[in-house]
Amino acid sequence: MLQIAAEFGKLNPDIRVNVQFMIGNSVEENIKPRIASGNLPDLVSVNPNAYAAELADQGILADVGGTSAWKNMLDPLKGDWTSRQSKKFGISGGVATTLIYYNQDMFAKAGITQLPTNFQEFLVVCDKLKRAGFTPVMWNGGFPNMLGNGPFSFGFANNVVAREPDWKRKISDGTLDLNTPQVADIFAKILLIADRGYVQEGFMATDYDQGIRLFKEGKVAMAFHGSWAAGLFLHGNPFEVGVFIPPWNAPGKRVVPVIGSETGFAVCETPNKVAATRFLEFIAGKGFSILQRKRQNIPPFKQVDETMVSNPKIADYTNRVSRFSVTASPYYSVLPSNSIERLHQLMQDVLFKKITPRQAAKRLDESVKNEAKMHYK
Repeated sequence: MLQIAAEFGKLNPDIRVNVQFMIGNSVEENIKPRIASGNLPDLVSVNPNAYAAELADQGILADVGGTSAWKNMLDPLKGDWTSRQSKKFGISGGVATTLIYYNQDMFAKAGITQLPTNFQEFLVVCDKLKRAGFTPVMWNGGFPNMLGNGPFSFGFANNVVAREPDWKRKISDGTLDLNTPQVADIFAKILLIADRGYVQEGFMATDYDQGIRLFKEGKVAMAFHGSWAAGLFLHGNPFEVGVFIPPWNAPGKRVVPVIGSETGFAVCETPNKVAATRFLEFIAGKGFSILQRKRQNIPPFKQVDETMVSNPKIADYTNRVSRFSVTASPYYSVLPSNSIERLHQLMQDVLFKKITPRQAAKRLDESVKNEAKMHYK
């Protein structure tokens, strides 16, 4: 992003960009104090969820529907970025999906010849890796955002979305029951992987960057991560890396994959809105190729620079899961913003065994229903 800002500055010497990097576990955690203090940035990272949509309807985020970036964005993504009052509040940063990256050399040494196609088979693979002396999978206990993007999102996809086609509306109006054995099972699976010793030592302190390093240094066999990190995971390793759909489905059930809009950018209603919109157009235009060189994700645009790089493995994976008859969205576009923060703590509390998976499901249900009652009825 610093390089994008520098290139923009060369072409727009009348505009100075002050890049500030986010801290915390979610973009919502970064936005809320800025709004409360009246210290809005001119352009901000946002998720395609109900919270950002409400900010647009409140007049905090600008409508970017007239920009070239909006017109060029893939049509299936536009619904994610349109509020109830039809405000176009942001531009996607990519097509987001989560998947499992795996060390092919470790799999071969452990005698694994077939990739798992359901959760029971996944546990068998983990056991074979552990018996061969490898740490099966990396868990980001210190950065629960990735637990949310990974095992929670896939658990929600296969335990909730697969059973309830009208789940989006029911979350919004507070009628979706999350205090169920199926939702408790989402948390139970996250805990089970840790309890069986299939994760790295000190996993509750592992942050985002440390988790990636563990995989690249050959200290774990698998990483449950996002397509946005493909450039990091698939290059510069002394071993071959493969990818597969996280098999969070039960035996005999077809897996429900997770795919949707990645975190993107919005323009705030500030005195610098015109300049910020110009910068947004650059990020989604010439600047996007700079971003893409590192990430190699799937661009969210109809027309892209012919030199833009997308990793073939990620392109194939995304094309494959996008054809599934049932898919789910990433957790940050599923849950209300306060429930996202609540979920982070619940997953950590389950892993620390402060609460049970069933208690976590009950508390998540209470949070989602309370948000619906307060904001969306």
